[in-house]
Amino acid sequence: MLNYKRYKRVPVVHYPERQWPDKEIQKAPIWCSVDLRDGNQALIEPMVVEEKIEFFNLLVKLGFKEIEVGFPAASETEYNFLRTLIDQNLIPDDVTIQVLTQAREHIIRKTFDAVKGAPHAIIHVYNSTSVAQREQVFKKDKEQVKQIAIDGAKLLKELAEETDGNFTFQYSPESFQGTEVDYALEVCNAVLEIWQPTADNKAIINLPTTVENAMPHVFASQVEYFNKHLRDRENVILSLHPHNDRGSGVSDAELGILAGADKIEGTLFGNGERTGNVDIITLAMNMFSQGVNPELDFSNMSDICEVYERVTRMKVSPRQPYAGDLVFTAFSGSHQDAIAKGMTWREEHDCQTWTVPYLPIDPQDVGRRYDSDVIRINSQSGKGGVNYILKQSFGNQLTGKDERRSRISCKRCFRQGSRRTYTRQ
Repeated sequence: MLNYKRYKRVPVVHYPERQWPDKEIQKAPIWCSVDLRDGNQALIEPMVVEEKIEFFNLLVKLGFKEIEVGFPAASETEYNFLRTLIDQNLIPDDVTIQVLTQAREHIIRKTFDAVKGAPHAIIHVYNSTSVAQREQVFKKDKEQVKQIAIDGAKLLKELAEETDGNFTFQYSPESFQGTEVDYALEVCNAVLEIWQPTADNKAIINLPTTVENAMPHVFASQVEYFNKHLRDRENVILSLHPHNDRGSGVSDAELGILAGADKIEGTLFGNGERTGNVDIITLAMNMFSQGVNPELDFSNMSDICEVYERVTRMKVSPRQPYAGDLVFTAFSGSHQDAIAKGMTWREEHDCQTWTVPYLPIDPQDVGRRYDSDVIRINSQSGKGGVNYILKQSFGNQLTGKDERRSRISCKRCFRQGSRRTYTRQ
């Protein structure tokens, strides 16, 4: 039997003033793709420079305005990719690149060497603040760990004044969910005291669920507590970096937005370390399905899947929300019948909103087709599905004996192992 007593739950934040449960998402956050850093470092075979450039161009095309391009001090590939973007003027004027660095002097200095001449770059500095990391890894107390953050913040400010470029500062208390919330706040406020953000030069505080270990409502309360107690809050962009260890990355992000977050860092299809980062496609399309402009363009999901699978050598699951081959597909006869009747009802009533049963959004909004993607025939199908396919493809419908004959033939066919294979259109 599993020894569940070895584990402790993250305690609920005592914050009775919380307001997030009564709020709704009204607009998209600032989106930051970390595919080229967090996603890339988790690949069995990381992307080469040419593949990273292709992926970068895809992200720009989709509408991302902030893109974390790597950890330039980590390897020559990372460094060279960044220099290629800058030296070849591949960064659009309205796009900001973001680079990651540990709060260590030699790494910070190499990072600034890498970003010289960038039109606009976010320098993202971090150090781990969790109890486990303080005790087991660094063997330092709270004041010593806070000093690492302060020293890193001071060096960023110093080097930014000496380096050609336009820079914004971002700080992360890594392993935030394993850190006492009051202490994490203390460290972040100490960093902000160094940076002194203004309305014209805002700083970013990023709260990463480096390893997701708290329930979404607990995380939301932690975020709201930060939102209410950060110094210079009007001059700070509050960012979240959810991972998916508990399978709740999307919930963390959505509730975090309700709690006051301004920015979300994530990846396409949730690629990233271990179980991955939060899937920005799912987040954005969830907003879309609720009538909120996601400010990202996922209208050609098949092309996105093709580029992603080719350069990352990862596969998009057939059950991946909004993008998988089967997510709009109905095999069940009752589902097929309801969809067919729903589509007919829309035509008859000139319906302007989407309410078709079993389809959370119109598949055509992401470039899918009704005739090949929605209703497919197998041994569980009925006359409704057969009729829909015949009507869409040939303009005919079955009646009477033909209906019974079609059901019997369909089921016999699948009992004998004659199955159709479907691919993306």
